[in-house]
Amino acid sequence: MVKMWEEICEQPAALKRCLETNREVINMLVEALDSHDISSVVIAARGTSDHAGIYGKYVIESTLGIPVALAAPSVVTVYGKSLKLKNSLVIGISQSGKAADVLEIIREGNKQGAITVAITNFNDSPLANEASYHLYTDAGLEKSVAATKTFTTQMYLLANLAAVWAKDADMQQQLSKVPDLVSKTLELSDVIKEKVQRYRYMNECFVLARGMNYSIAMETALKIQETCYIRARAYAVSDFHHGPFAMIDKDMPVILLAPEGPSLKDNEEMIHKLKDAGAELVIFSDKDEILELGTTSFRIPKAGSDLLSPFCNAVVAQMFACNLSLARGLNPDSPRGLSKVTITK
Repeated sequence: MVKMWEEICEQPAALKRCLETNREVINMLVEALDSHDISSVVIAARGTSDHAGIYGKYVIESTLGIPVALAAPSVVTVYGKSLKLKNSLVIGISQSGKAADVLEIIREGNKQGAITVAITNFNDSPLANEASYHLYTDAGLEKSVAATKTFTTQMYLLANLAAVWAKDADMQQQLSKVPDLVSKTLELSDVIKEKVQRYRYMNECFVLARGMNYSIAMETALKIQETCYIRARAYAVSDFHHGPFAMIDKDMPVILLAPEGPSLKDNEEMIHKLKDAGAELVIFSDKDEILELGTTSFRIPKAGSDLLSPFCNAVVAQMFACNLSLARGLNPDSPRGLSKVTITK
């Protein structure tokens, strides 16, 4: 069994563990946040960690109403400029904790007296040591280059931080269901292994979603790119109506994440538009009427909210990419030209 698949299957336990590991730190962090006039949140990350940050942006903004910016580290590392971070919560996310550009954003925040937080999978990493607070994903060593369990644990920590900060007990209760939802999602493994064979000769595709699942569309495209060497592009459904739709022609594969929730109406409109254009639709959903519209469909567990469905969709995407890579005769653990730790500045 490839490492990527093993690590996909470890996620229910990793999610439970990471929350227990960080309860006390999250409570201490929220006490500090409550004593400061936080006017914004700045998140610095790259790649998969950046996608977790985008999920966190949606959750924090929709829960707390505090604007969240995704940092452009090049402003500091390439152009040598300073950011005004004094009244911000500054979050740096990195699986290894060695991302040099993310580290510079945390240092900039520290210089200005901002509250700084690192989210990493290593307690002794440079990022963990630099930040005022460290949220440890505690996912266990991740050996596959393609990140899986570190991604969902990063998301989980961001969501739980938002819930505790907002003093939202109902949201915390909803989030407690995530490990079990992921366990149920893993039951799709045999179905995915069978259906993915249809796409083993695919050379390009689009991945679409809206709202909180937009981050998962981006992560799905990345997983397909790095494990299958397929030209996959992610878009928000709202953006795809514009210029990108012109690229759709007959039999073009489009993966659409369309769970029940506030964004479903827009997703359904796009699905019908794509069908009329002759696209090959791969749909992730928990709603029967939507699943019936797909050329290929995967039924995710009923999550009940856009807060939770991204975890189900993320795991389906991971299984889809891993199995597609194997069907194409590739090794998803060791994508060509990539290494587990990528340091940019």
